[in-house]
Parts: sequence; structure tokens; C-alpha cells
Amino acid sequence: MSDTDTTQRPDVPGYRLVLVTGPSGAGRSTALNALEDLGYEVIDNLPLSLIPRLLSGPMAGPPLALGVDTRNRDFSAAALADLIAQLKREPNVQAETLFLDCSADVLVRRFSETRRRHPMAPAESPAQGIAREMDLLAPIRNLADVLIDTSELTLHDLRAELAGWFGQQDGARLAVSIHSFSYKRGIPRGADMVFDCRFLRNPYWEPALRSLNGQSAEVAAYVAADDRFQAFFDKVYELTDLLLPAYLEEGKSHLSIAFGCTGGQHRSVTVAEKLTDALADAGWRVSKRHRELERQAQAATASNTEKTA
Repeated sequence: MSDTDTTQRPDVPGYRLVLVTGPSGAGRSTALNALEDLGYEVIDNLPLSLIPRLLSGPMAGPPLALGVDTRNRDFSAAALADLIAQLKREPNVQAETLFLDCSADVLVRRFSETRRRHPMAPAESPAQGIAREMDLLAPIRNLADVLIDTSELTLHDLRAELAGWFGQQDGARLAVSIHSFSYKRGIPRGADMVFDCRFLRNPYWEPALRSLNGQSAEVAAYVAADDRFQAFFDKVYELTDLLLPAYLEEGKSHLSIAFGCTGGQHRSVTVAEKLTDALADAGWRVSKRHRELERQAQAATASNTEKTA
């Protein structure tokens, strides 16, 4: 597979490919079974080095779902990140990365209930293996196009969620993901549209708001009270409302919109929340991710896991 030679690529543009990964016990096998039921051809545990070879020939037939496991002999987060970036550059492939996530305490309970050893800690406690695997997969989690947290999902819920994202019955629906981020940690990879929210007044300088985030009503009201906020949001929504039908008509399957601010906790979160709600109300299939809030939650979970291990 190369960036320039597409002579062996499928005749139909936009061949759909889903990479499915996530920590052990989060539901990857269940997700692959659900995708197979949705009409995908499923291949599990294929070594990363063989995936380019698989995709180098004609790809007629149903869409493809590939399960990627940290137990693969040649697995590395860097190699998987490079593969994802390479697939994104392929003009005839609509590549998406599905990350099945789960909280550490739920994973510990699942391993305890099944009495399975964790693959990354066969001679140690499952909690130690879970912490190692989450750390290993953190860069891939940040690259995911679709992130589903299975901590509180039943099998039925997970299947319904996957059908919403990857079902083929309604043709090529455009999935929109809204991100918030901190410029200190860089712009999210793969973002199609990026908006800088640092010109809005910053709740960080209000002691009563500093520990809160943009999901709280208090912070949202503070940010919205900026005289420039509504005009800014209206322009962003107007632009998005103009472009989404055009992208859908073009055959694009996924659009990522990112909002950044200094810390990624207040202003960007507020705007991301508001645009998510507006697009959902307009009937678009939309998800949201708050990168820095997720980092904080992961750090807190890892700290609690270490204390109980």
C-alpha cells in the first residue's frame, strides 16, 4: 500500500474499513461479532505488518473490519499510529478507528468474574496488566474516530451503538465528531476544522469557576456572557450547516471539528458542547470528546488503581 500507487485499489471510491481496538475486556470481540452481523467482513488478530499487504489488492465486496490486539506479535502503538495515518491518506478508503474503552475498575471486575489472567500481566494482578495496557494504548485512544465507553453498556446497548455508527442500511451517513483540546498539548490529529476559542474571556481567572469545566452551567453562562460569544458561535454553526451537506454529497463518512483553548477545560468545552447539541437537534449523527477532561479522568482512575492494587 502506498500513497501514490492506486492501480490495485477498488473501483468504487470510499471503500469502508474499520480498525477495532481497545483494552482487553472492553468488548472488542463483541464489537467484531456485531459488525459481522451488520454485513462487515471481519478479520481478527491480523499482525500489523500484514495489513498493508491485505489492502494492496482489489477490495471488492463488503466493508472490512479488522480487530487489532495488543497481544499481536508485532504490535506497537507507534506502528498502529503510523498505519492509521497512512490509511487516512488513501484516497479510495474511508478508514475509521473504533476504540472500545472501559474504566479500569470495571475491567478489574470483569477479569475477576471470568477468572482470566490479563495478557499483559500473566503472573501478576489484572490491575497491573490493565494499567500497562491503558498506558500503551493511550496514543491510539486519542486518534480514534469513534470512541465507545462500554463501562455501563449491556451487550444490547453496545450492539445498538455500533449499529448507529456503522450500520449500512441507510447508506453513507456522515458522522460528525466534536473535540475540545488544549493548545499546550497540540491540535488533535485528523481534525478537519479547527477553531481557536482563546479570544473569549477565560473562566480560569475566576476562583469560583477554576475547578469546574465547560460542561457546568456556571462556566457555560460565564463564557456565553462574553459579547463576542454568540456572534462567534452563530458564524461557526452557519459554516458547519453549509459544509455538512456538501461533505455528505461528496461521500465523506466522517468529519472532525475541534475547538481549542489554553487549558482545554473551559471555553473550548463550552463551545463544543453547544455545537454538539445544535447539530444533534438538527438531525446530524454527532459525538463529542473532551481530550483534556478525558486525560484528567484517566489520571484519576490510574491513581485509584495503583492505590487498590
